[in-house]
Amino acid sequence: MNIHFWGVRGSIPTPTTPSRIKSKISAIIQQITPEDLETPENRESFLASLPPWLFGTVGGNSPCISLSFDNSEECIIFDCGSGLREMGMSHIISKSKINHYHIFLSHFHWDHLQGLPFFGPGYNPANKIDFYSPVGGLEQILSGQMTAPYFPITFEGMASKKTFHYMENEFDVCGCKITKKKMNHPGGSYAYCVNQNGKRFIYSTDTELTQNDFIKNDENTSFFKDADLLVIDCQYTLGEAIEKYNWGHSAFSLAVDFAANWNIKHMVMFHHDPTYDDHKLYGILQSARWYLERMNIKGIELTLATEGLEISI
Repeated sequence: MNIHFWGVRGSIPTPTTPSRIKSKISAIIQQITPEDLETPENRESFLASLPPWLFGTVGGNSPCISLSFDNSEECIIFDCGSGLREMGMSHIISKSKINHYHIFLSHFHWDHLQGLPFFGPGYNPANKIDFYSPVGGLEQILSGQMTAPYFPITFEGMASKKTFHYMENEFDVCGCKITKKKMNHPGGSYAYCVNQNGKRFIYSTDTELTQNDFIKNDENTSFFKDADLLVIDCQYTLGEAIEKYNWGHSAFSLAVDFAANWNIKHMVMFHHDPTYDDHKLYGILQSARWYLERMNIKGIELTLATEGLEISI
């Protein structure tokens, strides 16, 4: 399965500000030397030497991740944040062969829905969209944000063929078995586990980890243990998590402990705080890696979720 990150911010989309761009340019100018400008090769080498927080950006769109499969006309999507618009535009511009979308919703807070009205493939009558949620009344919930005075086009105006599924148990989709687990978040949020040919991917956004998530009972073990890739909410530092107890998000250090507890092979830090700039986010990634070393935790790869990131398992 091929995982693509279209939106990685939490709470609200966060465009890069002019002041942050100016700060990056200023920092780059301070490092450049005349030799770095002499040849195209020197310029490319200089740019390649810059830290990722300077040469690039984490991105500002709210949550959306897609799973695609080789030679398939179907794909799986987790959440409909503003990143979904980027995905739709990409598929239209590239004339993607995908015409059947399976969308799983973690919950219905705005940052996980607001991209749906702008999803271009949803307006194509040749396309199919299947929606899944462990919460009842899914069609009514989704159509509710596309009514006057909130939006000029109704949900019914999206011409694609839409089907709605209440996810009481597991579903078989795109050759994968998909299971759910309710996590700790105000109003509720669901994590999803995708199992394909023994490879396991877990999407667990908007999660405030508790002691219960570390207990090695049958339910937790079957869902979390030995996953190949875990995308998990790491919105806070430990100090912020303590200050914002019961807000529904986790500290990055607690997420690392959680990954170690369940022998996760690769953890992706997700649902970034909208107030964090690129410098702070990459600093948090470095802090998480230092924490791994200090706690002598072996065998976990850590990655910061960024727009455009692609991982295959």
